[in-house]
Amino acid sequence: MNLAPVVLTLKLATITTVLLLVVGTPLAWWLAHTRRRIKPAIEAVVALPLVLPPTVLGFYLLIALSPNGIVGGLWQQVAGSALTFSFTGLVVASMLYSMPFVVQPLQNAFVANGSRYLEAAWTLGSRPMESFWRISLPLARRGYVNAIVLGFAHTLGEFGVVLMVGGNIPGKTQVLSIVIYDRVEALDYATAHVLSAGLLAFSFAVLLIVYVLNQRPVQASA
Repeated sequence: MNLAPVVLTLKLATITTVLLLVVGTPLAWWLAHTRRRIKPAIEAVVALPLVLPPTVLGFYLLIALSPNGIVGGLWQQVAGSALTFSFTGLVVASMLYSMPFVVQPLQNAFVANGSRYLEAAWTLGSRPMESFWRISLPLARRGYVNAIVLGFAHTLGEFGVVLMVGGNIPGKTQVLSIVIYDRVEALDYATAHVLSAGLLAFSFAVLLIVYVLNQRPVQASA
């Protein structure tokens, strides 16, 4: 069995999740604490992939990331290569498609933490960043575990968006979900069953880990 799609899928899910944590943490923090009127609009944009058909999102991403699009055109001028039908384009599309699965758990965790501990730390002279790393981050551990698992697992199962933006190029953009579709279309049910069963077992395992970890108490660092 060719393991290249498996490796490519794991690579895509890992990079996407890490980048979403970097981008999603300040965004989730801002959404959890801001009182600006624009907040509902930003939350709606973040949550849009939850209700928007993947093919619709993929279609507009294909237009935006193409060499004739705004983002794709700028990228090609700077990098000298196209975003569409490339691994980099898959990462960009996956980040947008999986964003609510990372941002929302983090936002909920920050909201649940409240501001009581932070205000107490500030009165004792703690700096904002120090308070975040020593208080907010440990208290939001469950949110981060959920965000990592959901973001990673959701990226593993992407189909419509990655197919529209990346196509089906072996060794470059052919991820596991596309291979399963190809095997079913070719009536190779044995291979499709093996790959699908592997994803099913993996998804169950990571969800089980989440529920086990969420049962443990969470404490802020001293």
